[in-house]
Amino acid sequence: MSGAALGLEIVFVFFLALFLLHRYGDFKKQHRLVIIATLLAWYLCFLIVFILPLDVSTTIYNRCKLAVNSSPAESNGSYVTVAPSKQKCFKPWSYIPNGIMPIFWRVVYWTSQFLTWILLPFMQSYARSGGFSITGKIKTALIENAIYYGTYLLIFGAFLIYVAVNPNFNLQWNQLQTIGIAAANTWGLFLLVLLLGYGLVEIPRSHWNGAKRGYLLMKTYFKAAKLMTEKADAEENLEDIMEEVRKVSASIKYNHPLRKCVDTILKKCPTEYQERMGRNMDDYEDFDERQNSYPSEKSLVKLHKQVIYSVQRHRRTQVQWQILLEQAFYLEDVAKNETSATRQFVHTFHSQEPENKIIQYFYTPTVEWYWECLLRPWFYRVLAVVLAMFSVIVVWSECTFFSTKPVLSLFAVFIQLAEKTYNYIYIEMACFLTIFFLSICVYSTVFRIRVFNYYYLASHHQTDAYSLLFSGMLFCRLTPPLCLNFLGLTHMDATISHRNTQPTAYTSIMGSMKVLSFIADGFYIYYPMLVVILCIATYFSLGTRCLNLLGFQQFMGDSEMTSDLIDEGKELIKREKRKRQRQEEGENRRREWKERYGNRDDSTRNRVVHTDQKESSFSETSTNRPLSKYTRSNGRTERDRIELLQDAEPLDFNADSINDDPLESDSGRYQPGGRYLSMSRSKIFDDV
Repeated sequence: MSGAALGLEIVFVFFLALFLLHRYGDFKKQHRLVIIATLLAWYLCFLIVFILPLDVSTTIYNRCKLAVNSSPAESNGSYVTVAPSKQKCFKPWSYIPNGIMPIFWRVVYWTSQFLTWILLPFMQSYARSGGFSITGKIKTALIENAIYYGTYLLIFGAFLIYVAVNPNFNLQWNQLQTIGIAAANTWGLFLLVLLLGYGLVEIPRSHWNGAKRGYLLMKTYFKAAKLMTEKADAEENLEDIMEEVRKVSASIKYNHPLRKCVDTILKKCPTEYQERMGRNMDDYEDFDERQNSYPSEKSLVKLHKQVIYSVQRHRRTQVQWQILLEQAFYLEDVAKNETSATRQFVHTFHSQEPENKIIQYFYTPTVEWYWECLLRPWFYRVLAVVLAMFSVIVVWSECTFFSTKPVLSLFAVFIQLAEKTYNYIYIEMACFLTIFFLSICVYSTVFRIRVFNYYYLASHHQTDAYSLLFSGMLFCRLTPPLCLNFLGLTHMDATISHRNTQPTAYTSIMGSMKVLSFIADGFYIYYPMLVVILCIATYFSLGTRCLNLLGFQQFMGDSEMTSDLIDEGKELIKREKRKRQRQEEGENRRREWKERYGNRDDSTRNRVVHTDQKESSFSETSTNRPLSKYTRSNGRTERDRIELLQDAEPLDFNADSINDDPLESDSGRYQPGGRYLSMSRSKIFDDV
């Protein structure tokens, strides 16, 4: 089993990162380098979280062997308190041989740092560039990152000058490397505490509110109103950009030197706009530089960038609107089925995607009713209570982990108790649950936050390349300080425990933080206490209230603006629900029409063909050609009339008003509906 656990976790974490990236990214449309870079960043960060418990158990075993093979005077304050002659060390099932973990951590850490500080920022600028060639995009990326890289070089250069001038510092390469690691971890810890303070409160509260059906439905209505505004804005922005593209395409003809750039822009436009521009464009006209003023290449690069952004935003809002509609319809179905006497879950609309037969067999309507209406609310309440207890333990440990005598950090107490009995399974499970909960609190906040329209992780393959790369940067910067914070909570970091013991392989590559005592003994110890203030601010929704005062509408139950948006969203959902009901009724009527008159149409076609054959044979032996001609035209007219009636879409006579749906048809033609309201819907074509 030596090393088998490490190999299994490496494979499992890879597929986990691939699954999450497939949920948020689009493998078919996005560039392969963007997918590979983001996958590598996510994979390395998740790998650190999953492998670190194995490093802890292996380190405890190595400490035991060191204590057994040495005398009590040579143990130098080890955790082991039993006499070496009576001590017996048991090798853990997931033991990793010596020499593997240091190399593994060194490769993983420095690769992630290269990604977050050098490669991913460059690829962000490259992905957002509107250049038409690889050289142009690289040039734009270098120019945009010159200030970014120059700032870090300036700070690092000033620090080197200070060290060289000060005679008290005699730094070597290893110490200089440790200072760079400490600077990166300090930046990451500053952001880590902010995200952790939000996640420790919001995750239990979101699960507790998940048990409230009315709360979720009201919040969905609120989201619908906001998303409709964003959707309308995205459509208007796309129309404006497409109008500019049309003007540019009409001015730059086929033999203009910049025509290739225009064709590249046209390929990024939606299909309907491409067809519309293709019909209205005359490429056979030559361009005349003396009469017309043509846009420059820089303006085309800017237009290309705007097209990419507007098309991605429009597509994202369309998909999110459909997903939000499905969620709203489902929550409304749950509210209706709660009072059902049959205890069978009934859906208003059938699922558009085919369901798995195995799921249909086990997840019957009765099982669905018991889960959605009875069991799920209680499950969410119990889960919220458990998560709240974990949050309280984390907050307490963050404020007391620096105390070694007595040990106040609960995570350190649990690990030390398991270390005395060498229960490695318990040690690894406790370490995994602790760091997994910390990771969920931090990473879920990264997935939830939204910086206007520049950074936003949208599910269902709607995240753009810039946001994917930015998330990879955040993960790579947050994971190392997260792991160091976890080792400090469990007193596995010698800098925190102040014990001369064998360090873990992960802390060994970080170097000794004693080089910068004000960071090791000051910032790393006292700054995590700020999480208490952040948790209190999150509990009372101070950030949400501040954003609401600044004009960014947030969901708040005691706000008048929130109530207005809920009412607006409710009306939008009702309108979309009526629209979908009319569509389903129209499809059902068309299906009934085809089933009722399909056979009659076939017999009519055969009868018309037989009549044509008889008339054609009769015309060969008779001189009465006008009669034969009239008979064939009459049969053709009858056949055309039947086909026209068969393909005609039944009108909708069940709408509440004519203005329920402002877009009556895709073609844009108006269909009067008030003239036949008194007719029966099922007997419209009975006389045909």
